[in-house]
Amino acid sequence: MSQFFQIHPENPQLRLINQAVSLLRKGGVVVYPTDSGYSLGCHIGDKDALNRIRRIRQLDDKHPFTLVCRDLSEIGVYAKVENSAFRFMKSHTPGPFTFILSATREVPRRLQHPKRKTIGYRVPDNKIALDLLEAMGEPIMNTSLIMPADKTILIDIDEIRQRLEKQVDLIIDGGYCGDTPTTVIDMTGDSPSLIRQGAGETDAI
Repeated sequence: MSQFFQIHPENPQLRLINQAVSLLRKGGVVVYPTDSGYSLGCHIGDKDALNRIRRIRQLDDKHPFTLVCRDLSEIGVYAKVENSAFRFMKSHTPGPFTFILSATREVPRRLQHPKRKTIGYRVPDNKIALDLLEAMGEPIMNTSLIMPADKTILIDIDEIRQRLEKQVDLIIDGGYCGDTPTTVIDMTGDSPSLIRQGAGETDAI
């Protein structure tokens, strides 16, 4: 049976944030809010937790995951980014965007796209998520909370509890946080390329 925290979306309780981080560091799988719906997250270096998420969503080993980060300060550790790409990303973060970047050797191969050697990178505009990331001091491995046979992100917290309380270690109720996935932008070429239109505006592309 998973734990259940109700965390204030604008003034997250530090005690609950720290408890959630402790669970993540111990290998826990957590449901938490972002600016584009609820997500499943785990520690970046925990293979077992990542495999649990794969089983929950029935994903194969080729499904790409995303690094969710507190800001762009760590980007050089995990991705190769040109100055122009960095400026573009800075102008769109925090926000509902996932940027596809060329991964560095610091990124475990199991987290990369198997053929392109890329990684998704994003900075969510959600206070609970950002406080979790600040307390973690490192990225969270992330995938949207879309269950097998579903086409949309789960947004009803009662339904999330009913379907997942025996499969995850913690469910964080952060209220309504949107139901539209991120806009995905490929930054590996000479200029940004739109892969998926989502919640993020793309007039600048």
